[in-house]
Amino acid sequence: MRILLIEDDEVLGAAVRDQIAADGHPVDWVTRLDAARDAMAVAVYDLILLDLMLPDGLGLGFLRALRGRGDATPVIILTALDQVSDRIDGLNAGADDYLVKPFDLAELSARIGSVARRYAGNPNPIITLGPLEIDLAARTVRRDGKPVSLTAREWALFEAFLARPGQLLSKPALEERLYSFDDEVESNTVEVHVSRLRKKLGAGVIETERGLGYRLGRG
Repeated sequence: MRILLIEDDEVLGAAVRDQIAADGHPVDWVTRLDAARDAMAVAVYDLILLDLMLPDGLGLGFLRALRGRGDATPVIILTALDQVSDRIDGLNAGADDYLVKPFDLAELSARIGSVARRYAGNPNPIITLGPLEIDLAARTVRRDGKPVSLTAREWALFEAFLARPGQLLSKPALEERLYSFDDEVESNTVEVHVSRLRKKLGAGVIETERGLGYRLGRG
């Protein structure tokens, strides 16, 4: 998933960014709402992590405006506001989850995965694909009962296919899910990772539509 992090605390923001990147998700980190709007004008995000108290406004207003124009991008609020009334306000404004600071980074990863599965229409974290058993929550894959080791970027690419079974994904669309604004995009990265996934998971796990893109196969 490509994630937009809106957080003005430099220490927390860096920690969250590093955690998300370690999980294999490209992340764009901004510290102001106007920068968040600029980022959303040029990139499509799968999830937003939103602080409520920002230098140029309140996160709740940003969230209400997002939902008011019909944008259903999942949002997890990250805030020091810990009253029950604050949580109710956040959820009523359209947040999908609410995490109070300070929080454990591993819990944040788990909540990101949970929200993503709900939006993908598959709350069950276990997927069977041919000889593959995929645990989305644990981020593990077994092939014929044996564990398969995937790098963070290989997992991110595989997860993009799992979230859209049967859908043709173009190379630019896949690159968007692998890179943030600060990353240098290598021209053959998608092809290299698709090749590695096929070697590890089976030749039929990803199908190619020449000149158009790739789609999830039957394993």
